[in-house]
Amino acid sequence: MVYLKWRASIALNTLIVSALAIPYSPAVDCDRAALSEAADAYITAQTTGSLDPLQKLLSSNWTYLENNKATTPTTSVLHKALKIDHRRTNYDLVACATYTELISTTGPYTLATQIRHGADKKKIASIDTIAATTGAWLFNATKTLGYVKQESWPPIPPANRDSRAVIQAAGDAYLDMWSSTTADKLVPWGTPCVRLEGSAYTGSGSANDSCKPGIPSNHSQAPNTHRRYVIDEDMGSVSIFCVWEHMMMAADSHEFRLEGGKLRFVHTMTECGGRVCKL
Repeated sequence: MVYLKWRASIALNTLIVSALAIPYSPAVDCDRAALSEAADAYITAQTTGSLDPLQKLLSSNWTYLENNKATTPTTSVLHKALKIDHRRTNYDLVACATYTELISTTGPYTLATQIRHGADKKKIASIDTIAATTGAWLFNATKTLGYVKQESWPPIPPANRDSRAVIQAAGDAYLDMWSSTTADKLVPWGTPCVRLEGSAYTGSGSANDSCKPGIPSNHSQAPNTHRRYVIDEDMGSVSIFCVWEHMMMAADSHEFRLEGGKLRFVHTMTECGGRVCKL
């Protein structure tokens, strides 16, 4: 059994790394207009259930991942026409990537999508989606939409923006809590802070809201691996996709927003490959 788990982990690692082995130059900032055009085309494709709006923007060797698996777009959620009730897109001008959060109450789906651009910084090299639907961890798209509408995510004033390194470190420390006894000390806990975990919400609207309730007390669990990042300093946010190894190797999306260097919002989507997620 241990050998089989090891082989499965190696296979998954190879799959994700090969699918995301995208040539780009992070040293040169990207064109926000090109990133926005691609994100908008993705939304149109999702609402129509057709790749046509994306075709002119796709590189010749682009890849599509859904829930950490290389997938044919025509058999994926991208081929389903969805009415979108909520959309927010963040922009990473260093990594040439975007992160888009979508909610469709009639689908029903919550979607987290990272789009990465290639070396020309124009064409889409990969679309990487975590798609949660009925049966996913704490899934209820209508409740999730209601909570999202309560939140305010304006751009962070330039003088108060944290660096990419600080934003990523906050997200990594949070995801390390399951496998590290010291990670919780490195999380920049803020007050108020609210966590939207599927459709479960820790916030009550109080200035004393905290994201600490429910954090893991067992730090000897399998780690959260194969992390992919989209960092938007203007929004103080980092989107991290990973493999939630201690929850049936689930496909997981965590997004973190910092305000004034402190954790303010956490959004999660977790999908166990069509199975009911179990710890």
